[in-house]
Amino acid sequence: MAQGRGSAARIVIVGITLLALLLHFETAHAATYTVGDSGGWTFNVVSWTKGKHFRADDTLIFKYDPSIHNVVAVNRKGYSNCKTPAGAKVYKSGNNQIKLSKGQSYFICNFPGHCESAMKIAANAV
Repeated sequence: MAQGRGSAARIVIVGITLLALLLHFETAHAATYTVGDSGGWTFNVVSWTKGKHFRADDTLIFKYDPSIHNVVAVNRKGYSNCKTPAGAKVYKSGNNQIKLSKGQSYFICNFPGHCESAMKIAANAV
């Protein structure tokens, strides 16, 4: 009987270890992207997402001068029309880290004329 309990304990330990490794593996796959790469969050960044494959829990880092730019999380209509919908989250620190959820996410700068100057991105996370 003692051998049976020891075997069961080993199975539980192996199971817990495998679960911990699986959770670590999933977390390790989340990527971090600096929007606009070395140029940062600025004008004409709209095509920056081309060729990138985002996943849920990836993080976008927006680096910019907060005295002249911001980041606003908007819906599709706000993105298309360069308008900030009521209740939209506005980021103003100059170094924002935003974790992507599954699906489409839209971001604009709502300083006058900036979104219209292609300071906006759409990211689809799978």
